Amino acid sequence: MINFVLSTEVINYDCAPNVLCVTVVQGQNGWGVTYTSTQICALKGSTVDISCTYRHPSRINGHDTEVEEKMWFTRARNNDYVDIRSDPEYLGRVQYIRGNNDCTLRITDLRESDSAEYKFRFITNQHDGKYTGSPGVTLSVTDLQVQVSRLLVYESNNWADLKCHSSCRLPDRLHYVWYKNGQKMERRTSSYSVSVYPADSFACAVQGHENSRSRPVILASVLYPVVPSVSVSPSGEIVEGSSVTLTCSSDANPAATYTWYKKKEIPDHGYVSKEPQLFLMSICSSDSGEYYCSAKNELGWTNSEQIFIDVKYAPRVPSVSVSPSGEIVEGSSVTLTCSSDANPAATYTWFRDSQRLLQGPESYQFTSISTNNNGIYYCKSENQYGRITSSPLLIDVQCKSFQIMHANINGICLHTYCLKTYALKCFGLGSPQDHSISSCEHISTRSMPIVFIKHIFFITVTEYI
Repeated sequence: MINFVLSTEVINYDCAPNVLCVTVVQGQNGWGVTYTSTQICALKGSTVDISCTYRHPSRINGHDTEVEEKMWFTRARNNDYVDIRSDPEYLGRVQYIRGNNDCTLRITDLRESDSAEYKFRFITNQHDGKYTGSPGVTLSVTDLQVQVSRLLVYESNNWADLKCHSSCRLPDRLHYVWYKNGQKMERRTSSYSVSVYPADSFACAVQGHENSRSRPVILASVLYPVVPSVSVSPSGEIVEGSSVTLTCSSDANPAATYTWYKKKEIPDHGYVSKEPQLFLMSICSSDSGEYYCSAKNELGWTNSEQIFIDVKYAPRVPSVSVSPSGEIVEGSSVTLTCSSDANPAATYTWFRDSQRLLQGPESYQFTSISTNNNGIYYCKSENQYGRITSSPLLIDVQCKSFQIMHANINGICLHTYCLKTYALKCFGLGSPQDHSISSCEHISTRSMPIVFIKHIFFITVTEYI
């Protein structure tokens, strides 16, 4: 059983679920202390009786047993027990109920600080004739509170669901008294649904103990969380590697709890933290994004506006690409592209064999590349936070070739040339002979004269790229 105390009378109720409620007998060999209950819940300002009885052998070794000292205590140190009657905190508020083997303790004008475990101890005239009832009785002193479980706001009027609440469970059979703006209302249950105005105040009490009513609650001070405000510290640019604190705050009553989220591309936003402050230590580029917080209390919740965290960082190692890919043939159009992840965006400088070529754009273009453009190319990307150079890229231009074939009685002639010059190789009955003819740029038709063993032939030029 659990005792709920309203006055000097102790009223016994059935036990609440999950609460150990038994008559406790402590003792052995004729010694013992019996507590009526292990737990008592009492209202602040009321009076509680902690009931108990004790026993001891009437005679030991032919000597009658007499009780010389009785005390209740909550604190003990090194077997030094403090009688609560001598404790200034209980001055004038405690009484020992005297009777045959009765050890009941009465405490009046209960305070929340009286919540403790109380133990009874007695000492007799016998050798080692003393005994303490342990474990003792746990007293919980509760103060009633008006809780607003729901507040509906309409244009014409408001509606509130109220509950008279205590920190420990009260018996279900109690009757309550409600007060609206100091006036007693016709309501006897712990819950109350009522039409209200913002300036209305409400209080509650247990019937018969109206002097121990709750503190009044003014509904004007009961608020849904307003849209939270978000601040960033320190202000200004956020540079990779620094530490940043995001703070969420909202005017709400009861006080709001907060949750931080980071917006993601997927529909479900990512939970980040359940604290008013979000600490981003040694921030990195992946922390960039939109953040918002949610403020919530018993009445509802609301989200803040999104704030964008833009982390600045130096360029990453650039990559260099060639377009079109594959073999680079003389006379074709070729584009080199340098790309590097950076915030803010990087500017680029192109180099060939350590010689600067161009600064600014990310691309370097050859409209008609030649073998003169062969070399090692690389780029440098930079912004105000740093600079870095790419790996080298070898450009090897292949010449554009033409092949000529002619046959006569002496053999077959194969001719290949590259841009300004071409080579002639003849195969005949004798040894092959090589000839070089320059100034191919003067060829204006597909037919050209070829000098071959003192004879002039006209042959057809076929172009291969």
